[in-house]
Amino acid sequence: MAHILDSDQLRTFVAIVDTGSFTRAADVVHKTQSAVSMQIKRLEERLGRALFERDGRQAKLTEDGERVLDYARRIVRLNLECANIFSDADLKGRVRLGVPDDYADRYLPEILARFSRSNPLAEVTVVCEPTPNLAERLQQGDLDLAIITHVNRRGPAEIVRVEQLLWVTSARHQVHEEDVVPLALGRHTCNWRQSATEALERSGRAFRVLYSSWNSTAVGAAVMAGLAVSVLPESAVRTGMRILGQSDGFPPLPTCRIGLMRGVGDPSPLVDALADHIVQSLDNLASLRPAMAAE
Repeated sequence: MAHILDSDQLRTFVAIVDTGSFTRAADVVHKTQSAVSMQIKRLEERLGRALFERDGRQAKLTEDGERVLDYARRIVRLNLECANIFSDADLKGRVRLGVPDDYADRYLPEILARFSRSNPLAEVTVVCEPTPNLAERLQQGDLDLAIITHVNRRGPAEIVRVEQLLWVTSARHQVHEEDVVPLALGRHTCNWRQSATEALERSGRAFRVLYSSWNSTAVGAAVMAGLAVSVLPESAVRTGMRILGQSDGFPPLPTCRIGLMRGVGDPSPLVDALADHIVQSLDNLASLRPAMAAE
C-alpha cells in the first residue's frame, strides 16, 4: 500500500537540493541539522529509496532522488497555493528577480505585464547581470528568482524553455564569407561563446573574437553593422539578421536551456506567484524568427 508523503519532509528535501547541503537547508527551513537529517531518513523510508548520495559535505541526488524532485516541487507549490486561496489579502511586498539583459529584452515585457495585472500591490525589483553573477547572487540570498542559461554545473533549476542556438549575421553584409570569421560574443565564461568557438574549432573554420561584451545590445550592434557574426537563441533573432547554416560553412550548434533558479530563502506566496507567471509566459512565448532570416 502506497504511503502518503509528508509535505514538510518534501519541503526540506527541496531545500537541500536548492542549497546543496543539509547544513544550509537547515537554515532555510528553520530546523536543526539533525532534524533535517531525520526528515530525509523518514522520507526515504516512506519511499523505500535512497534520495541522496553523500559526497563529503555535498548532497548529490541519486537517480531516484532526481525522479522525486519534480513531484516534490509541485506538491510544495500546490500546498502553498491551497493555503493562499483562503486568504482575503492580496499578495503584496517585494520580490527580487535576476535576468540577463538579452533575456530581459525578450521575456520581461510579457512576464511583468501578466504578473502586475494579477498582483497590482506587488513590487518587482529586477537585476540585469550575466548568468554566472546571478547564480552567485542567488546563493548569497540577494535574489529570490533568476532566469538563467542553464548548464548542469550550476545546480538544480526548473527548465522552462529550450531553444536552438543559431549563427547570425547582418542580412545586408557578407562578413561571414571572410576567411577568418570575425565574431561578436559574450565574455570568456559565456556558454554560448564556448559553444560557438568549440564548434568552429571542430569544423576547422578559422575565426577571431573581434568584439566581446556581456551586453547583448553591444553584441547585436556589431552584428547589425556587418562587423561580425554571433550566436543567439532562436527567439532573439531580430529583423535585419540572417541565419547562417552548414551551406554557409557554419556547423550546427547545441540547444540553449533556459532555467528558473530559486534563491536559498524560505519560499513565499509572492515568489511562487512570480515563478508561475514566468513559467507560463515562457511556455506560451512564440518564436519570432524574422522571415528574412530563413536560409
